[in-house]
Amino acid sequence: MGDRPAQIVAAARELLECGGPEAVTMRAIADRLGIRAPSLYKHLPDKAAVEAALQAEGLAVLADMLEEAEAGLGGEPPLPVLAEVFRRFALENPHLYRITGRPLARESLPEGLEARAAMPLVRAVGGDPDLARAVWAFAHGMVILELDSRFPPGADLAGAWRAGCTAFAAYAVGGASGSGATLRARAQST
Repeated sequence: MGDRPAQIVAAARELLECGGPEAVTMRAIADRLGIRAPSLYKHLPDKAAVEAALQAEGLAVLADMLEEAEAGLGGEPPLPVLAEVFRRFALENPHLYRITGRPLARESLPEGLEARAAMPLVRAVGGDPDLARAVWAFAHGMVILELDSRFPPGADLAGAWRAGCTAFAAYAVGGASGSGATLRARAQST
């Protein structure tokens, strides 16, 4: 009985991957598990709890992927590598990615999970949390536009990712026009 919540989340993820967020209903989860829907409520109180568990699963998978990529960097610049991993996670798991893009049920996430998923990016930009948030917003926007087929056919998305990562990396280290701190001070004064 102790593994029933994990079974519920696994069934919800299968439904999510097959049919998107609309397919994840308590009745559909119960049907997939071969039980009655009211039985689910003994383990997870409502659909919001199921979505929170899916968010936690998505963040954990993303954190694992980013940490693995970060550990294998060698001498490569971290930002383009991490951006590619982020993009791959989203494109390979579009529905799970969209669930993690909804308002986070932070009170239901395992302690430290959100920070763990963010830390490789924070480290990649020299520890600047504001810059890490800006890079995340860029990556999220790029991924959502790609998932929604909003780029023109034939657009060089790899080139757009490279350009964005190059710009952020230059900002992080100061590029040719000053130190990162000087550039951030200029940005804050405008």
